[in-house]
Amino acid sequence: MFSKSKIHESGAKPGTETDKQAAAGTAPPPRPSSSEYTPSSSPRVKLAPSVLSADLTVTGNLKTSGDIQVEGVVEGDIRAHLLTVGETATIKGEIIADDVVVNGRVVGRVRGLKVRLTSTARVEGDIIHKTIAIESGAHFEGSVQRQDDPLQTGQGTPKLAPPRAEPAPAPGAPDTK
Repeated sequence: MFSKSKIHESGAKPGTETDKQAAAGTAPPPRPSSSEYTPSSSPRVKLAPSVLSADLTVTGNLKTSGDIQVEGVVEGDIRAHLLTVGETATIKGEIIADDVVVNGRVVGRVRGLKVRLTSTARVEGDIIHKTIAIESGAHFEGSVQRQDDPLQTGQGTPKLAPPRAEPAPAPGAPDTK
């Protein structure tokens, strides 16, 4: 009465169209098994944040399109989607992220679309943001500047131009100094 569904059969039956195509060299590439297959056009799965534990010290810059949670010490710049600075963490460098949550210590500039300093935060540096929240008890020394696009690194505090060198006097000209 019921016939076995061809969907659940593993492999093709001999003499099928697939076998004829394989013999002619025109067979489509084999499909990967379900454990190997990951479609490239599907939405990205939310990955867990990278965690730098309290006993870790990193010297150098960090860059990711994902999330980072720092519990240790970072001496360098950090660029991420979401950066969480843990209560035991110290960051000495510039932070650039879409979302920044500071529970620990930051010495350097903070740039973010959303910046939040919790009551345990200690920040020494300028904050450039689109939206900011500073909880009661947070310690902050620096300036706060709102920008529509704070992630652009070309904006913000202008850097001083290097001193211009005076032109050398022409040969044979009297010294006026």
